[in-house]
Parts: sequence; structure tokens; C-alpha cells
Amino acid sequence: MKQFFVFISLCTTVLTSQAQDPWKIKAASIDARQYYGATVANGMIGVVASPEPFKVKDVVLSGAYDLYGRGRVSNFLRSFNLLNMQIDINGKRVTAANVSNFTQELNMREASFTATCNLGTQATISYTYYALRQLPFTVLMDVTITARESIDLSAASVMEAPDALRDVQNYYNEIDRPHAVIQLLTSTAKSPTGKLQLCASNSFLFPEVHGQEPRVIHEMWDNNMHLMKFNKKLSAGQTYRFSIAGTSITSAHHDDPLNEAERMSLFARLEGRDRLVQKHKKAWEELWKSDIVIEGDNQAQQDVRSMLYHLYSFVREGNDLSISPMGLSGLGYNGHVFWDTELWMYPALLVMQPALAKSLVEYRFQRLPAARRNAFSHGYRGAMFPWESAGTGVEETPVWALSGPFEHHITACVGLAAWNYYCVTQDKDWLKEKGWPILRETADFWASRVERNGPGKYDINNVVAADEWAENVDNNAFTNAAAKAVLQHASSAAKVLGLPADPDWKNVADNIPILVMENGVTKEHATYKGEGIKQADVNLLAYPLREITAPAQIKKDLQFYETRIPNEGTPAMTHAIFSLLYARLGDAANAHKFFKESYEPNLLPPFRVIAETKGGTNPYFATGAGGVLQSVLMGFGGLDITEKGIQQLQSTLPPTWKSLIISGVGTEKKTYSIRR
Repeated sequence: MKQFFVFISLCTTVLTSQAQDPWKIKAASIDARQYYGATVANGMIGVVASPEPFKVKDVVLSGAYDLYGRGRVSNFLRSFNLLNMQIDINGKRVTAANVSNFTQELNMREASFTATCNLGTQATISYTYYALRQLPFTVLMDVTITARESIDLSAASVMEAPDALRDVQNYYNEIDRPHAVIQLLTSTAKSPTGKLQLCASNSFLFPEVHGQEPRVIHEMWDNNMHLMKFNKKLSAGQTYRFSIAGTSITSAHHDDPLNEAERMSLFARLEGRDRLVQKHKKAWEELWKSDIVIEGDNQAQQDVRSMLYHLYSFVREGNDLSISPMGLSGLGYNGHVFWDTELWMYPALLVMQPALAKSLVEYRFQRLPAARRNAFSHGYRGAMFPWESAGTGVEETPVWALSGPFEHHITACVGLAAWNYYCVTQDKDWLKEKGWPILRETADFWASRVERNGPGKYDINNVVAADEWAENVDNNAFTNAAAKAVLQHASSAAKVLGLPADPDWKNVADNIPILVMENGVTKEHATYKGEGIKQADVNLLAYPLREITAPAQIKKDLQFYETRIPNEGTPAMTHAIFSLLYARLGDAANAHKFFKESYEPNLLPPFRVIAETKGGTNPYFATGAGGVLQSVLMGFGGLDITEKGIQQLQSTLPPTWKSLIISGVGTEKKTYSIRR
């Protein structure tokens, strides 16, 4: 699935700055050469920070894909950069090169990003932007200028089309009403193949009463960029604040995206800045009722909350869109959906925010017909989910990657996610309508996928393992155990619903082998001989699969496979599983060691964003965040998803932690406290 990246040295002083604040991550020194931006997102639109004042690096929309670039498959599309600005003071452009005291801050409580700087002796400048939680396609930027001497301010909103888009058209409208004058800066373009129409529009929100607003001028620079601007004289000591509200939407989301972009920008303009921000903060206040509080380790508190913030930011309730390994932080992995969702990110969301998790399993349900066709074309029954999925649910893995045709454990991961959603919510209506079809079809797939070679030898041959360095192997431990689990869960679902279960499901589950080496260690696959592995595989049989439950066996497998993981080039979530299992075994020292190793070597400046691997440069790796959160919730916190709901096991805290409080858990919003 993944490619790897060259190691770079990091500025550790930047990484540890402001570590004591549990809600804010501040960059007090901006170095564009060592800069990996924070993301502000609302589950639909993601805005990635830039080291340049009044710029954003990327604007990414969930669910917007087209064929271009890598691998002849669908890719995430950059949207119009609708928050870029140009600020001139006394004719001098505000840039990173001519400002001082330039700082940036991610406020996780309010899901906002703020930057401040000084332009000589002339002005103090700040701006804050939001991806508004209550409006999925809309963003807002506040700009505040405090004049330290008399100044002439010129401010421009610049709309620029990404290079990949074509047939760009730019519009400027001014709507004059008795109570308001509204300017709309709008752009539309086609995606690379012309499949999608992408649109964006924004408007100034001025503080002046109607009739006294600044005069706005529109300038067309070229086909790919235009702007609207205004001028304002400020006297010494005067503070002036204005805002920009904008909407980005595509024909993947709305049948009439051009008009809808302008309508939503009008809506935001007439709602007004204060109402927009108030509703945004209220929505995040509700999300943060499900939180993780660590006492005794301020840095771990900040880091864990950052992980939770990013997962909350990358998913939205009430839709059928899922989350890619990099969330909405950029175009990583083409925005595709892998097992990263169901096995690594989904469990933490399911425990903390079932409504968000529901969108992820809805994504798979809506694409069940495509999975059925995929199984049919490969000669199997039931549903075979693609290794890489995008908009339609067909296979989107580049042809050169063997994971597309052979990494079949993804189908088991989807079935597990469906069963776990029922377990947490106990929603039998949902199980009957949506969970049962997924479980039935994935169970039928595995019943047809096994090769029946006698009792105990219902082999699953020729797969890419969860350890992706093991390609085209037989009887992979994780694949076999995950298939068994889905077959068993399908039978359990039938029992809950009072429906007949296919008796062959149990027969197959009882005869799928789990191999063991001569030394008693669970064998990763039929031809495994102790070589290094890319990521956790066998150890997943203890959690989340529960195939292996004996503490002695869990420990034996841990001690063997933890020495097979290289120091670099492997995904972040593997060490999180080691941490979780050691915590459940009561080994606090090893649990804490692997907790720290699961993400600290992957942090990038200046906002401690997580890369996929040690020394990697591709943040934000939401998959890794999901793994670490599971080590906290299901390891240190002892939470467990069972058929009767969320229960708490005995666990252990790291040596430096005094307490762990997990609030807002499950549908009942329970609080669990673990104290030393």
C-alpha cells in the first residue's frame, strides 16, 4: 500500500515548544525549510497551513476524485484556494521575509488556526481561519490589523485555480440590496478528465454599517487567477477587523455546484461573522464532550488530544464518505480508503463518536454492489471489497501494486467494522438494514474463498499479508483469523436478528488453520522463516481479533515479532499494537516504551504532526493516530468492544501517568477513570 520516504533531521526545540498547553500547539519560529502545516477541517473541507502569511498550502474536499497523475486511478483533487490573501501596508506587501515575531497556533478546542506578526513599526497583524463545522463546504477567515502609526491598508482576496484543473471561468458579482451590498468572487473549472465541475466563491464580511463599507474592486489577472480588493486608511492606534467567508463544492456533492457555491457564500455572508463562529464553536464543544484527559504527562496529553482532534476533523456525521490514511491533510495516497479506516481509525472513532463512525461504515454499505461485482469478476461469491477505494467503490489500486488483486483481508476488516458498530450501538434496526447485508456478503465471500483440503485445512492461499512485505503467500495469520472472525460474527448477527445462518459459515470458520512454528510462536504465513516484517500481523490476532487469548501465547508472539520490525520505514501503528497488548498484560514499562515509539520518532515541525514512518515527510498520518489512540483507549484505558457493548478490562497506566479519564464514551456517553 505504502511508499517510503527519506529521513530528514528535525528541529527538536520546535517539536517540544508549547508542550505544556493541552489545547494549543504554537510555532514560535517559522522555518519554511522545516515546515509541515497543521490542518483545519470539518470532515468535508480541509485547509492546510502555509509558512507564508495569508496563504494556505492546500484546500482539499472529501469525495472529489478524478483520473489524473499517479497510477491511472482516481485521485483526490485540490480545490480552489479560496482563503489566499494579499495584504499591503503603505504599499508594502506582507510576506514572511519582511515581518517579525511571526507565530502560528493551532487551537484544537475551537478548531481554528491563528497567525500573528508585526510589519516593522507600522502595524500588528493577525488572522484566524476556520473550516466551519456546521457548514460542511464553508470556511471563514478573520483578519485584524492594528495600526501602530497612520497607514494605508490594501487587502485582496485572491482566487487561484490549481494547475490540474481546466476550462477555468471566473466571475464577479455585486448584489445590491437595501440592507446589504454583497460582493462574490467566484471561479469554476473542470476536473482533468472533465468528469467533475469544481466551484468556489467567497465574499468580504465588513464591520461597517451598510452604506459605509469599503469600496470593493475586482481585478482579472489571467484565466487562472482573479481577485477582489479594498483600501482603508487607519489612524495610529486604530484596530480594524474584517472577514472572508467562502464555499468550495463540486458536482460530486451537488448537481448545481456553481450556483450552490454562491448561495452558500451568500448564506455565510448574511449569517454574519459572529453567528458563524458561535455555531462553529458550539459544534466543537459538543464533539469535545468525548475527550481523553491524561494527568502526569503534559506532552502526552497534548499529543493524544491532537490525534483525537485530527480524527474528529477528518470525518463528518450524516454522510457516506470515508477517511483516507492522510485524512484531509493533502493528496496523500490519492485520498483512497484502505484497511487503515476500518482497523486503525474507525475503532477509536466508534468508541468516542459513534455518529462519526457510522459515516465510515455507511461508505462501505453504499458501495456493496460494487464489491459484489468485484467478487463476481474474481470468481467468488458474496462481496469482495477493493484494497483501494475512492468514489465509486471499484478497485483503485495502481496496477503495479499487487495489493489490489491479492490483499483480501480488507473484506474481513469491513465485516468486522459492521459487527463492531452493532456491538457499540446495539442498534438492531441498523443491523438488519445495513449491517446484516455487509456481514452476510463478506461471510459468503470467505466461504467461497477458502480452498477445502480436508478438516483443519480450509486454506486461504495466494494473498498479500497484513505484513505487506509478504506477497502471494498462503495461510497468512491475520487474513485467516480475520476471515474466521467475520464468519463467526455473521452467524452471531443472524442469531441476534432471528434469521437463519448459513451452517457452512461455522464449518469454514472451524477449519481455517492458524499456523504455529516449532518454537511455539504463531507463524505469519506458510513459508515464513523469521525474516523482518513491515508491520503488525500475527500480533493482531490477540487484538482486535481475539483469536489468541492466552496471555502466555500473546507474550510469546510479542517478544518474537517486536524484534522483526526495522527501525525505519515501517508504519506508525505497529508499535501502538505492541503498546496496547503489553498494557493488557500488565507490563507498564513496555507498554509505555512502545507508546512513545509509536509516534514520537514520526513527529514533524512545527506542529508535531505525524508522518507515516520514522523520518517520513508525508503528514498527517491519521492511520497512525488511530493506532495510538487505540493503545490509549483499549490498552491503558482497558476498554473493549464486546457483543454486549463497551466494557472495561483491567489495565495499567504508564509509570509517569497519574490518571487517565476517558469521557463521552459510546452512545451512553459514559466516563471511565483509571487512576494509579
